[in-house]
Amino acid sequence: MAQKPKWVVEKERGRRTAAQSTVWLFGLHAVRDALSNPAREKLRLVVTRNAADRLGDALGGGPEPEIADPRKFPVPLDPASVHQGAALEVRPLDWGRLDDLARPGAGQAPRMVLLDRVTDPHNVGAILRSAEVFGARAVVAPMRHSAPESGALAKTASGALERQPYLRVGNLGDAMERLRAMGYVTMGLDEEAPQTLHEAAVDVADVPLALVLGAEGPGLRDRTRNLCDRMARIDPAGAFGSLNVSNAAAVALYATRKG
Repeated sequence: MAQKPKWVVEKERGRRTAAQSTVWLFGLHAVRDALSNPAREKLRLVVTRNAADRLGDALGGGPEPEIADPRKFPVPLDPASVHQGAALEVRPLDWGRLDDLARPGAGQAPRMVLLDRVTDPHNVGAILRSAEVFGARAVVAPMRHSAPESGALAKTASGALERQPYLRVGNLGDAMERLRAMGYVTMGLDEEAPQTLHEAAVDVADVPLALVLGAEGPGLRDRTRNLCDRMARIDPAGAFGSLNVSNAAAVALYATRKG
């Protein structure tokens, strides 16, 4: 039997590792929403008496709760984490394939959000929340150099992580090319773009649209920028000022939504 190429072996090893990894979600809201999500594989639930009372019937959606002393909470969390007496060990969600999430139906103008190396879990969590509010199909990020699913991300997302697809792909540029082949216009945000978001929104109102945002500071990488069909900027009211990436995503989703 022929030996598998090294890159194939490494890819399969990465998939096995991801399948075996677990995440600790914390905070009453994040834990309650995960317990209510039938697609979420739940492994261990640790709560204080007070948290158990506050979660109430939601506890029925998970494993038998372990009642913990709030002064010695036995969960491997960052000491700064505000867990509110509730933590749930889970496996990451499997959102399936990009093609299935993004495929437009007849007469539809879906929105996707693509993140180029946005690593702050709080920013990604806030973007997921905005994506859910404004009806984006999915938030897409590269597997490397992006925020993984985590307790901090889930807490900031305020439940959206359980409902809003967060798809991490091997290569963001390849994902952009795939979306373009499906009829999407790819539009990057950049403060030096020649067109304002208000102007650009008129032209993309009725087409499938992928909004592409880069990390604060570095912005979009060269290949990402080159794969954008158009660029747009969000102008401040005065001479100075800028938005962080999560706020920019919310503004762009609102400005470009259909109807």
